[in-house]
Amino acid sequence: MIHIVIIEDIKEIREGLQMLIDSSDGFVCNKAFATAEEAIAEIPAICPDVVLMDIHLPGMNGIEAMKKLKPQCLRTQFIMSTIYEDDEKIFESLKAGASGYLLKKTAPSRILDAIVEVFEGGSPMSSQIARKVITSFQHKDSIDEVDILTPREKEILKALAKGLRYKEIADDMNISMETVRSHARKIYEKLQVQSRTEALNKIYGRR
Repeated sequence: MIHIVIIEDIKEIREGLQMLIDSSDGFVCNKAFATAEEAIAEIPAICPDVVLMDIHLPGMNGIEAMKKLKPQCLRTQFIMSTIYEDDEKIFESLKAGASGYLLKKTAPSRILDAIVEVFEGGSPMSSQIARKVITSFQHKDSIDEVDILTPREKEILKALAKGLRYKEIADDMNISMETVRSHARKIYEKLQVQSRTEALNKIYGRR
């Protein structure tokens, strides 16, 4: 069962997402909030698996709210939601630690797929945004210069940086998905991080 919290100020969208999640097998919506301030007050006591966070909220925006929540909910993954594919806002949210993003016009089945993808260690995003994220990291040292990781772990991390899901990495490397998962856990432990985005930020730093 994947536990989800929604933060969305538009009532129709918020209630629609809540209904979609609660009516789907394997998903449960723990809570839905209309503002970042309400969410910050209550989410640390819940620490769900995934938070669906609107970027453009009244008052504090979703990016600032995520920055406040992440240190208190280390294992929670954040998917940012937005009406338009605004490169800078999406890019900013991913740099701040979001695991992916969804456009609000996304089909219901794709929303559920994205939640599962993030829960399994993936990062749902468009190829254009993925390329921008990777380019921003490449101004720093190469992954190959990180001596703390084994050659295989560096290879796995490079694949994670491309936005590939565990299954895709497993297929490409001809290994099991559980082996990929095990490598990812070791990478995160060595780098003392909780997610793919945090691992990449740790290695490359932020602009």
